Amino acid sequence: MSAITTPVSLEGRHARLVPLSHEQHDDLVDAVCDGELWRLWYTAIPTPDGMAAEIERRLGLHARGSMLPFAVIATEGPLAGRAVGMTSYMNIDAAHRRVEIGSTWYRQAVQRSGVNTSCKRLLLAHAFDQLDCIAVEFRTHWFNQASRRGIERLGAKLDGVLRNHQINPHPDAAGSLRDTCVYSIIDSEWPAVKAHLDHQLHRPRTSRPA
Repeated sequence: MSAITTPVSLEGRHARLVPLSHEQHDDLVDAVCDGELWRLWYTAIPTPDGMAAEIERRLGLHARGSMLPFAVIATEGPLAGRAVGMTSYMNIDAAHRRVEIGSTWYRQAVQRSGVNTSCKRLLLAHAFDQLDCIAVEFRTHWFNQASRRGIERLGAKLDGVLRNHQINPHPDAAGSLRDTCVYSIIDSEWPAVKAHLDHQLHRPRTSRPA
């Protein structure tokens, strides 16, 4: 197991990241039902009935060294202490010290609450400060405008677009082809991005981005 895939818990301002496990299943089923997130055609979010299989899939990828999956635990408000979403390090390239932060989703109630910014701050800090990564990637569907705006607000730059990158399996997408936007933050940019995220996290809640 590489350092990148070694399980770790990360404590943040608005959320805590803990290793994903089947113990979080019921919370995650409740979370995905908030907004019926699986109906979004341009992203892959598990259905309530498919949550156990999705947890098992991610744990299997971790066992094979290609993913480090986390459950997102809220630390404030009525959902404090409950799992409200998932995220991960994925497409891990340990030899070249590169990772992607992805396979992320949050229940509707915590979207635009500071949870996402807090989680990204934790994952980026661990990647650059502890794992000595030289680059962190983010990938999203061309049509996932909310995700693209969120990634850009972090300070990531668009590297390019992979045209006809994947066949979309979502039943509402009718086999459409996905163009994937690839963003990244490199190690030399991290100090400025860190200062930017810390500023965002300490702004008044009404102005704080997702």
